[in-house]
Amino acid sequence: MSIRLSDGTEIPIEMHKVRIVQKTRLAPARERLKAIEEAGYNTFLLRSRDLFLDMLTDSGTNAMSDNQQAAMMQSDDAYAGSESFYRLLDSVREIFGYEYLLPVHQGRAAEHLLAKTFVKPGDVIPMNYHFTTTKAHFNLAGGKVLELYGPEALNTQSSHPFKGNMDLDRLREAITQAGPSNVSFVRMEATTNLIGGQPFSMENLRQVKALVEPLGIFLVVDGSLISENAYFIRQREAGYENTSIRDIIREMMSIADLCYLSGRKSCSVRGGLIATNRKDLHDAIRPWLPVYEGFFTYGGMSSKEIEAMAVGIREMTDLEVAGSSADAVKYFVGLLLQKGVPVVTPAGGLACHVDAMRFIDHVPQSEYPAGALAAAFFIASGARGMERGSVSMDRDEEGRDVPSDLELLRLAVPRRVYTMSHFQYAADRLQWLYNHRRLIGGLEFYEEPPVLRFFAGRMKTKGDWGTALTEAFEEDFGTGC
Repeated sequence: MSIRLSDGTEIPIEMHKVRIVQKTRLAPARERLKAIEEAGYNTFLLRSRDLFLDMLTDSGTNAMSDNQQAAMMQSDDAYAGSESFYRLLDSVREIFGYEYLLPVHQGRAAEHLLAKTFVKPGDVIPMNYHFTTTKAHFNLAGGKVLELYGPEALNTQSSHPFKGNMDLDRLREAITQAGPSNVSFVRMEATTNLIGGQPFSMENLRQVKALVEPLGIFLVVDGSLISENAYFIRQREAGYENTSIRDIIREMMSIADLCYLSGRKSCSVRGGLIATNRKDLHDAIRPWLPVYEGFFTYGGMSSKEIEAMAVGIREMTDLEVAGSSADAVKYFVGLLLQKGVPVVTPAGGLACHVDAMRFIDHVPQSEYPAGALAAAFFIASGARGMERGSVSMDRDEEGRDVPSDLELLRLAVPRRVYTMSHFQYAADRLQWLYNHRRLIGGLEFYEEPPVLRFFAGRMKTKGDWGTALTEAFEEDFGTGC
């Protein structure tokens, strides 16, 4: 939650105590340059030992609660019929209102099962925006992802509260053009990762359902960040100001036909699930679970993870937990706006997103500005962010680059991990980098996987700008930091 100080300043206040800590290290800039060179200017390939702040992702990096840790000690390791599964099922029934549960090892496993079961060659899958692994699974199954976002979605300087809404006119047109029988399902992501963690509104979700239900098309919600989306609905949508996060989530789930999620985010634990009240959807997916994941009562997760998720699902409905990352992101974004650094507004969930095309507008999109900015920021700070731009897009069938709609440096804010001093430090180093932005150049691939290249691809600088940036940093801050 956020509180207002006597001088009018608004700050996020941590509603927890730090009882266990993990030591980190700030390596000198020259070491950071060597590390990013060895990683092929891909922050995914950096080692933890080289990092001061790890803002790559909130996936699996959120701090677990003491209650989650305690629950792990009572896990039932039975291969089949584990009581841990039934405790998770109780949580899903209580919070989501769903009767049927299929556990999976993480979110992309759920995407694979949905693709395997429901996506056939030539199908289209409308969504408010794609996620990288979602699109890969659906494309591999022969489907085509349609991104039917509204006019404000790609505006990085906006005050629109729900940039994750789906454009109903575009959806109606897409279904008419494809034919309802060729629409696998409609997917709504809470919140839209690749356009700045932007939420959708309850009204929009209802309108989407009202449009597709009479046509026999079912509605899927990617609920990986469902508690944050619920938090934004409570903050931004009229009529929900005094509604609990639990009730908002339950209402969202009553509209959706099926929900899948990565537990690594809202639930603060490694794992995932698919849940629904529709027996037909459950029964269609269920035979494939033991083929690709594991038995029906563990689905690729350890029993300890299942126990922690059962607790995490309940805890994510606490207002202080649901808003912990969102409030920190808002604070971080506010610091950067004060310093003139171009960031995505309004502040969303998941992360602070720096607009690379405004930050280094001299670097063409063909030279991967978001990837270059991520590498430059690591050199300047020791903080690892993540490229969310054209590097995160795969080439087309002719081998040509596919430019991304946006070029963003994502600085994830894991729940209950970092403090205000960390955000102040990161903002200061971003301001320094912005003042020296002309030193940053582009990148080019020299090792490139055929799919999801952002995970393992390696790049090199166009010119030796990494060294020039390091030397400028050492001039201002010395060689010891």
